[in-house]
This record gives sequence, C-alpha cells and structure tokens, in this order.
Amino acid sequence: MNINFHKINELERKFGTSFYLLDVNKLRLNYQKINNAFKNRYTNFIIGYSYKTNYLPYLCKEMSRLGAYAEVVSRLEYDLALKIGVDPRKIIFNGPLKTSDDIETALEKDSIVNIDSLYEIDYITTFCINNHEKQVKVGIRVNFDISNDERGILQEGFEISRFGICVSNGNFQYAVNELKKLDNVKIVGLHGHFSTSERKVKTYGTITKKLCELAKQYIGDSVEYIDIGGGIYGEVPSSFNLQTPNFDDYAEEVCYIMNSEFSHKDKRPYLILEPGISMVANVFSFFAKVIEAKKIQDQYFVLIDGSVHNIKPTMHKKNLPMKVMRERSETQKYVSYNIVGYTCMEKDYLAYGVEGELPNKNDYVIFDNVGAYTIVFNPPFIKERPSIIALDDKEIFLVRKKESLTEFFNENLYVFNNEFEGKFV
Repeated sequence: MNINFHKINELERKFGTSFYLLDVNKLRLNYQKINNAFKNRYTNFIIGYSYKTNYLPYLCKEMSRLGAYAEVVSRLEYDLALKIGVDPRKIIFNGPLKTSDDIETALEKDSIVNIDSLYEIDYITTFCINNHEKQVKVGIRVNFDISNDERGILQEGFEISRFGICVSNGNFQYAVNELKKLDNVKIVGLHGHFSTSERKVKTYGTITKKLCELAKQYIGDSVEYIDIGGGIYGEVPSSFNLQTPNFDDYAEEVCYIMNSEFSHKDKRPYLILEPGISMVANVFSFFAKVIEAKKIQDQYFVLIDGSVHNIKPTMHKKNLPMKVMRERSETQKYVSYNIVGYTCMEKDYLAYGVEGELPNKNDYVIFDNVGAYTIVFNPPFIKERPSIIALDDKEIFLVRKKESLTEFFNENLYVFNNEFEGKFV
C-alpha cells in the first residue's frame, strides 16, 4: 500500500498525530528467511520468538501462527503466551528469576524450562517429590567462556556473563548430578544465550560446538535440543554502514556443527534459535507529526509529536532510517537540523544533524526500524503511549489503542482519594 500524505491525514483522524505501523507481510518474510536458512541445512529446527523484544499480543499471535515457539523470560510473558492461545508445550521458559509457582506451572503444563541458577533445582525437587508419578524434562542454561582469547566480546565490554550455570567452577556438573538424583527428572537440553557486541558468526559456532560437547558428555542419548539463544543480526539499514552476516552465514556455521556432532544419531536433537531483534526491528515504523520548526542561535530544531523513547529506548546517537512526508510540495530551505521530542529532557533527540529541506508544521516524519524493544521500553512518561496499527496486504487495522487517562493511571493500581488515609492496608 502506498502511504502518501493524504493517507497519513486519514490515519491521523482515526489514530492521532503519532502512531506505529506494523508491516505484517515483512514480519512473515523475516520468519520465512530465518526458518528457510536454518531448516534447509538442519531439518530439526525451531524458532523460539523472543517475547521480551516486542510482546505486542497481535505480533506474538502471528508468530505462533507461523510456527514459532514462544521464548519467555517472566511469568508475565508466560501468561501472555497462554492468553493468546500458545500451546504450553511450545513455550520456552528462560530467564534468571523464576518463582516456585512459575516452575510448578511450567512443569505441570510440559513447557520447556531452562534453569538459569542453582536455586531453581530446589523448586524442581519439591515439584518432583510432590508429583512423583509425573516424568519431568528440564534444560540447563550453561555459562562458559566464549572469548576465544578476544577481550570484552560481551555487550558493554563485560568479561564474564552473569547468566547461566558455570562450567569452569563445577556448578554445572553439580547441577547435573543433583537433577539426576531425582528419579522422575530427565535433563533433555542445554541453552547457551550470550549477548555479544559484534554478533560474529564464529561466536555462534563456538557456542554451538561447546553445547554439543557438553550435551554428549553429560546428557548422552537423552538430549532432545540444543538452544543457542538469539542475538543474530537481521537486515541492518544501509545508513548504518555496517558489514554484517546474513541468516545464511549463521545457518551455514551452526548447522554444519550440528550435523557433524550428531551424525551418528538416527533422530538428531532439535536446534533452537531465539531471534528477537532480527525478527521485528525492521517491521515497525513510527509516524509523528511536525509541530514546529524553530531556530535557536544558529541551529534548527524540529519538534514532533514523539519522543526518543518511541524509537530509541537506549537513546543511542545513530540516526535511524527516516523520511519526511510533506504537506506542501514546494522546495524548502536546505539546512542541517535536529529532530526533538515532546518531553522536557534536553536529551530528547530523535535525530541529530539531519541534512535536507527543513520540515514544516503539519509535515510528518517517519522513522523505520523501530520494532525492537521500543514497545516494551516505552515508559508512561509525560504523554500517553500512541496507537499501533497493522498493515496486512492492503488492509490497515488497529492492534493497540492510544492510551487514555484511564489506562495511563489505571484505577486498579492508583489511589485517587483519601479512602485509605490513616489505615493499614
């Protein structure tokens, strides 16, 4: 569908002067590209979509329709997956913080559970003692060195990942032994998600190889899956000037190792990948109306009905791909300008030093590649969250309403009167 200025005006009347647009067809295409790259090289392949990256219910439901499992890291996300109809056997429950009730619920429903710390073994033990007739399957998130003598390859330059159960200090071996003491528990998988700064293909090869070696040594014939986590590059905007691997590059490395390590098995374990950014970053755009363009000293500032929180929750200074949809077609002054948001923070810049014709009041700025973490990190700060609409072929429809005062200050959460004054609650 051609989104011209006339169409934007029509959408504005329905949804407000700022809104997100989800391209459903592009979402499906991303799924197919990732799935085909890996499945063509290794048949037993599962995509576990990372809910934390963008847990818009409509999007998560579409992921499920396409065949993705739900990869969740909290009870909130787990319950969302159930609410939208995901088969609990197709939920992968990861994350560092799980309660005893979380573990009990997930095991009762036969979800895939990867423990992240030793404390979870106590919860599993209690469940197994109380449900001795039920056969329980669990996985372990493993922590090992992936540096290959490179320093600071983890995000933010950290030397050691804080997640998973450590191999080098014996905790992993201890966890395996403790779980094997339980008659009705079987360890069936290993999980190895590492957040790295460069997301190199060889890093994923290292992770896959080590997980396979540990699985063969400690799990043997019981292994049902190798979960290499997520974090792979998707299709990066050309404006970023980055040479990045594509899905086939990752698949070639990882699947070669899986095929080599398990060539002796009639039924090879599943390979699980948990993409988030690579699945959804480029399927969302953010539309925001220009409120004013003004000059302060020798700089131009374009104020729009949006905030850096809507497009860059980490507030990085890279300019995202963007374009201006103009109300009038005549040529405007060519300058360098900044695009700024509605909050009262000086650092609320959506774009820096943009070179081009200065936008005018009532024009629209459209930012692309805003699908990762924006929806989940968008805080209730100063202004309500905008609508989200979806484009599926030629049909446009609402998938999240614009917030009102009632949702912004939920009356089930906030106290608006002095009913409880002087009382213990």
